[in-house]
Amino acid sequence: MSIDTRTRLHKDVRSLARDEVFESLLPDAIAVHGDLAGRGVTYKDLPALGLDVDGRGVTLALAGGTLALRDGLDGAGVAAAMAADALSDLVQDAQSTMGLAMTARVRLTVGAMPDWIGWEPALRALLDGRAVHEAGDVTFTDLDGGDLDLDRSFTIDDDHEEIAHFLEQAGFLHLRDVFAVDEMATIGADIDEWIARATPDDGDSWWAVDEHGVDQAVRVLNFYDKSAALRELVHDDRYQWIGGLTGDGHRHKGGGEGLVKPLGIVRGLSDLPWHKDCGQGRHSFVCSGLTCGISVTGADRTSGALGVIPGSHRANTMATGRDPALDLRPRLLETRTGDATVHCSDTLHRAFPPVDRPRKVVYSSFGLPPLPGDVIEPDPRYSREARAELSSVQDRIEAADNQGAPNRYRAARGR
Repeated sequence: MSIDTRTRLHKDVRSLARDEVFESLLPDAIAVHGDLAGRGVTYKDLPALGLDVDGRGVTLALAGGTLALRDGLDGAGVAAAMAADALSDLVQDAQSTMGLAMTARVRLTVGAMPDWIGWEPALRALLDGRAVHEAGDVTFTDLDGGDLDLDRSFTIDDDHEEIAHFLEQAGFLHLRDVFAVDEMATIGADIDEWIARATPDDGDSWWAVDEHGVDQAVRVLNFYDKSAALRELVHDDRYQWIGGLTGDGHRHKGGGEGLVKPLGIVRGLSDLPWHKDCGQGRHSFVCSGLTCGISVTGADRTSGALGVIPGSHRANTMATGRDPALDLRPRLLETRTGDATVHCSDTLHRAFPPVDRPRKVVYSSFGLPPLPGDVIEPDPRYSREARAELSSVQDRIEAADNQGAPNRYRAARGR
């Protein structure tokens, strides 16, 4: 059993010139996967995609059921202007359609953000041969071949083969009573301390705005480095066994972030909408990692519980936002203090805003080891500094949207 879906090596990424992409890479990809991508474009009813790069434009559009590439932007239902280096990253999955918008590297001149991010699965079909998800593609079976109970939770003493099978099938876990209440109180006090220390320009926190217009710190970045209690906790056997579940050699990444979920947040990255952790790009390089949430306080449907979409890690679907046509149904993971959640990096999940009481949670992850022969260099797009700058991501996305209508983006995100 494996959840390792990687198909690319970091060492193979290189700087691709615009004309190499337009005249060689895309035509070659169409020759191999044009039918597969065309099926996805047809199924999703996507508009023709125009790419306007440093003064030259091409359009990807359906022609007889397959994708075809034509010169110019005439007839494009969505057109994206970008530099050649952004195009190079897009076609190599170094950044996704949304990743380019989040880092202000693309601007839509035709169409709107839902059209642009809607093309992501079709581009992955074209460039990576990963079929766009269609209704009925994903089913769930237990170890005996029967229907999997998607509402099941586990303890760390339950059969690990069953736990691993559930994770492989559903893409998430709810683990009960992993840590003690007093341990969570110590972690919670550390979160409170560092939230109180945070300032908007410290490069070490995320901020959001509440309904009264007050800026609030909502996430402590690099919390693993700040909290001795967290470091002790994540190196405990009660936590470390998670990395060995699938047999893929997952290793704890040595990081962690402390989050608070205040009431009444109206803007900012506090209650993140539906997304995959690979939504900015690099699915084919890193998935699936395991993201673990430690419930410092419990979370139910009124206090901001985590939502997951079972099976979405096995579906090439929108990685940012929930496709309205997606046939996979969400689940709410209601936890108690000391519980833990686990989700694959390619599982759609979201934080629901608390309406009754706030909550606290810590996220820390296990990553896959490098593939044989791969060489991984630090990528500034995913550095600590880049993470800190994400507080302004909504402004960047809205600036990139040709429609200038953030409500359309919210609709695409399932809000």
